[in-house]
Amino acid sequence: RTEKALYSSGKEASHFIKSTLPDMNPLLTYFIMKNSLNVLHIFDSTPNRLPSATRIECFTISLNPSVSVCLQDLADDLSSELSGNFEKVVLGLLMLVPVYDAYELRNAIKGAGTEEACLIDILASRTNAEIRTINAFYKKEYEKDLEDAVCGDTSGMFQRVLVSLLTAGRDESNTVDEAQAVQDAKDIYEAGEARWGTDEVKFLTVLCVRNQNHLQRVFKEYQKISGRDIEESIKREMSGCLEDVFLAIVKCMKNKPAFFAERLYKSMKGLGTTDSVLIRIMVSRAEIDMLDIKAEFLKMYGKTLYSFIKGDTSGDYRKILLELCGGEQ
Repeated sequence: RTEKALYSSGKEASHFIKSTLPDMNPLLTYFIMKNSLNVLHIFDSTPNRLPSATRIECFTISLNPSVSVCLQDLADDLSSELSGNFEKVVLGLLMLVPVYDAYELRNAIKGAGTEEACLIDILASRTNAEIRTINAFYKKEYEKDLEDAVCGDTSGMFQRVLVSLLTAGRDESNTVDEAQAVQDAKDIYEAGEARWGTDEVKFLTVLCVRNQNHLQRVFKEYQKISGRDIEESIKREMSGCLEDVFLAIVKCMKNKPAFFAERLYKSMKGLGTTDSVLIRIMVSRAEIDMLDIKAEFLKMYGKTLYSFIKGDTSGDYRKILLELCGGEQ
């Protein structure tokens, strides 16, 4: 088999994908080639639901060496033939989500400057298991510990928070210690609103370690003690990347789909589009919680995510994002 033979026509490529990966996620088959790798939308995804086969399932099937080689060939050929934001989405869809996360983190910290928003979006929202997998993929692919890479590009308390998240040490039980929740709320209040200056370590100790149910109880107690929502206090007490990462953690602990809905809204509102954020969230969450994100988006902003994407993008880039979105409702 040669690449020329495999990709000689859209029909042959379609037959190959259907016969080799019969349950292939239609999001991955959006870009089947025809002739000189012109992109065609061959398979339609059913509105109002996510496709039945996830990238993980598809790539489990693709552990067959010949199929894995074919998919890598596909990625290489697409990279040489496509460009711009459409290329970024397509290549992202060819990766497992943890691999994509590792790739995004690598791009965020390599070269001059750092895209702190990418570090925050990923590390503040992933589970312990997801972070451990990201760490493993990063080490294997880039021959460097992700923690070392992050430490080399960040500093201060922001760095300490990211390192804490990278250790994947958050309690993920459902247990709520009522007495401890009250004490945690008091500790955060006394470390911020109740004193001159801010003891950020207290915030780190609570926000990066406690489980979701416990933190939701802490936030309610904090409201009683301080008279303010914890998010408002973080905005008053901190600034810059440290403010952003603590706010992201709090929002994810309260309602993760709402966090992503807000990030998507801000990436598209006003003049211009922050495509890096839009692409990262749409690619990484499409098969995880996109339906929940869409519901939160409509609840928060009174308009559908689909309509926002349709009005803010164009061409094949718009088409593939709308497929990832999964329909108007």
